[in-house]
Amino acid sequence: MWIKICGTTNLEDAQLGAALGADAIGFVFAASKRQVTPRQVAAIVPHLPPHIERVGVFDTQNAEEIAAIALAAGLSAVQLHSAPDEGLVVRLAQRFAGTLRIVPTLHWQVAPPPLDPQQHQSTNRTQGSAATLLAAQIQRIASLGATDRILIDSKVGAASGGTGVPFDWAAARAAFASAPGSVHLVLAGGLTPENVAQAIAQLHPWGVDVSSGVEAAPGRKGPALVERFIAAARATDKP
Repeated sequence: MWIKICGTTNLEDAQLGAALGADAIGFVFAASKRQVTPRQVAAIVPHLPPHIERVGVFDTQNAEEIAAIALAAGLSAVQLHSAPDEGLVVRLAQRFAGTLRIVPTLHWQVAPPPLDPQQHQSTNRTQGSAATLLAAQIQRIASLGATDRILIDSKVGAASGGTGVPFDWAAARAAFASAPGSVHLVLAGGLTPENVAQAIAQLHPWGVDVSSGVEAAPGRKGPALVERFIAAARATDKP
């Protein structure tokens, strides 16, 4: 199970995640309580083990801006967190020619809980439509041949990422199962040390991504939470 600890803002937390067994450390360049600058990240990455992936999270669709920040910060991957843009994925893949991984994000819109049975039926139909849309988006991005990973995250209102809210894993199961073997799906959105094993059991993702679920405060990781999350996710690898 591939594990990314995202929303990292400082060297101490980055080294903590690496020491506890994370595969990747994520840095948010989009507007957020966890936003960092290229200079801050450039000061952190030389102190990480070489095998640790260094992932930048972006909501801009400006390819040149993303490329400039990725190079200045010393990233090994960029995660595109804005609305799906196939052209941007292709342009960045061509720009880096395999030297830097491109990870597009697809969002599952999380609706508020229904207030009555009629609304519940409507919500079920909406979740079914969301699953169909997600499956189609996964197939389309895979067909580009420009990436081998796709992140699936929750979207709550206008906010996407770091919301601490999971989406409907049961409704998404078929969409996850439909993914072609050419792409790995990474699950995000509301994961915690308490629920990550359940999420993995339901969706069988290739990897998991956590931010707020292992925080003591926004932008500051809780060492015990990070340790428990990684242990719970790793335990799913055992027969």
